[in-house]
Amino acid sequence: MNNAMAAIILLVVAGVMNGSFTLPMKYTREWAWENTWLIWTIWALVIFPPVMTLATVPDLRGVYSSVAPAIIITVAACGAGWGISQVFFGLAVDSVGIALAFSVILGISAAVGALVPLFQSQAETRREILVLAGVALVVIGVGICAIAGRRREAALGRALDPNKASVTRGLLYCAISGVGSALVGIGLWLGTPIGVAAEHLGASITWSPNAIWLPLMLAGAIPNLIYCLYLIGKNHTANRFAKPATGGYFILAGIMGIFWFGSTLMYGIAVRPLGTAVAWPIFMSLIVIVASIWGVLTGEWKGAGKRPLQIMYGGVAVLILAIIVLSRAS
Repeated sequence: MNNAMAAIILLVVAGVMNGSFTLPMKYTREWAWENTWLIWTIWALVIFPPVMTLATVPDLRGVYSSVAPAIIITVAACGAGWGISQVFFGLAVDSVGIALAFSVILGISAAVGALVPLFQSQAETRREILVLAGVALVVIGVGICAIAGRRREAALGRALDPNKASVTRGLLYCAISGVGSALVGIGLWLGTPIGVAAEHLGASITWSPNAIWLPLMLAGAIPNLIYCLYLIGKNHTANRFAKPATGGYFILAGIMGIFWFGSTLMYGIAVRPLGTAVAWPIFMSLIVIVASIWGVLTGEWKGAGKRPLQIMYGGVAVLILAIIVLSRAS
């Protein structure tokens, strides 16, 4: 098995984990969204990255001192930008609904995350064409999924209320969040010199990306923490942490963190043989596919009728085709 095929298999596992990481939230009903998201942020972005990096990257101080400060600052800025994008994700969902926001945001993220490094590289013409074709299929696929989501909301009586929020403003939030979400992949790409320095000081090729994840994730935690604490203060939900029979919720949020951070580590390992231009849209597409499947299995489409579900299956099929095209580009 060649490196590219092994990396694609790793991406599949990562996509399944990332597309599944929010499932435990279905069982934290006594908490508000901000309660669960705060504990998830602490696990996934504050605890796991330092622990994993210290365990796998020797002489971490030497790694960062051997790299230009501008690189570390740029990686941290990408992380902070990604963290801010999560705030706009919440605003987008409030404006245009979960289905439309999720599809549009991931579509923009996949396209931006693939195109930025592609235009900065000296890729051969055939590979450029395949990557661009794959990105186009990703955009088409998530667009079809968005239509299916709108049909589902309408069938279930939860169509968008134009008097509640501006749809145009909601789509603007989606655009900002989509570009910001791509900063995770772009930050890993721009932080390549940090990974190289880690390898020179004894880290294995497998774990050297952890030195990049550390500043990226810690910076990304800051906006998430601020926004969650703001919502807890605004909605007066701090007392929900002490509600009876919710002690297990902290563990469930930890499982969310393991799935999310674990998928991120796997992406970091897979990106080297494939390249960001190929790996990122594959990763995004897999997340959409897995999330769509879980939506069916958990009854989110129950009562919506056959047509919205058929449209969703069509979108998933296009995304699978996109993965095949992008795989060939590697």
